[in-house]
Amino acid sequence: MKRFLVAAIFGIGATVLTIGSALAGGVSGPAFYVDGVLYRTVGTPTDLSHTGAPLSSYDTIYNFGGLQLNVATAAPGYPGFNGGRWMVHALSFPNGYAAAVAADDANGSGDFDTTAEVQAALADGNAIDLGVVRVFECTVNKIPHQR
Repeated sequence: MKRFLVAAIFGIGATVLTIGSALAGGVSGPAFYVDGVLYRTVGTPTDLSHTGAPLSSYDTIYNFGGLQLNVATAAPGYPGFNGGRWMVHALSFPNGYAAAVAADDANGSGDFDTTAEVQAALADGNAIDLGVVRVFECTVNKIPHQR
């Protein structure tokens, strides 16, 4: 379990560095998937963790501890999209990431790229939600010509 927590903390740090890079240099490269489509972002120096806003005012980003790109639950045009307000949930994989992908990668992409796949892994115990590790705001920009 300690190894999983260390991996999750490392991955969260990588997410912060990615967002920090976007702050310093503008638009990021691929940052996360939404329903199998790649998106990038422009990070902003926001911390919304102590605003008292209801959880329903945020969409979820699942962080894989640096094992793959993140997966988000919504994007512009989705019903109920919260305009780029996010809460990041760290994930760990008790039987290993590869075993989780083998069991729950429904579309055969070789990684998790949909919320449904992440939720399946959580439901069957192949992934564990370690809770919210960051609450912030950033833009969501579809990367053209991706799967």
